Amino acid sequence: MSNEKEKMMKKGKKNRNRWLHLRLSEEEFKILQKYFEESLCPKLSDFARLNLLKKPVVLKYRNTSLDDLMAELIKLRAELNSIGNNFNQAVKKLHSQSQVSEFKVWIMSFETDKKMLFNSIGEIEIIIRNLAEKWLQS
Repeated sequence: MSNEKEKMMKKGKKNRNRWLHLRLSEEEFKILQKYFEESLCPKLSDFARLNLLKKPVVLKYRNTSLDDLMAELIKLRAELNSIGNNFNQAVKKLHSQSQVSEFKVWIMSFETDKKMLFNSIGEIEIIIRNLAEKWLQS
């Protein structure tokens, strides 16, 4: 190889003008496709090139138990938001009927429960957000 070509390759320029034609059986192609999908390579040609040149290929890795946990936590977050919204609507409705003194007493006594509920929802959302960030990085 000439010095000029070596310099170009070292600089990262990729002047790919050579074709490699390769025939595969259906089974071989399925295997290649499976491994490609498990990699982080954006194109099949990139994946094949890295393998042919014996360069490292970065593979995707997912912790399935963490995936399952995230699915459940997402459902829990949606359910908690729904409960919080329903609770808030009920309290607003009771506030609109403030002419009845019994409702006022109920509203005042449950205001503390409302604050506790929303604090708990906030804490759970923070935990879910932190777990989601860890999950996305895995």
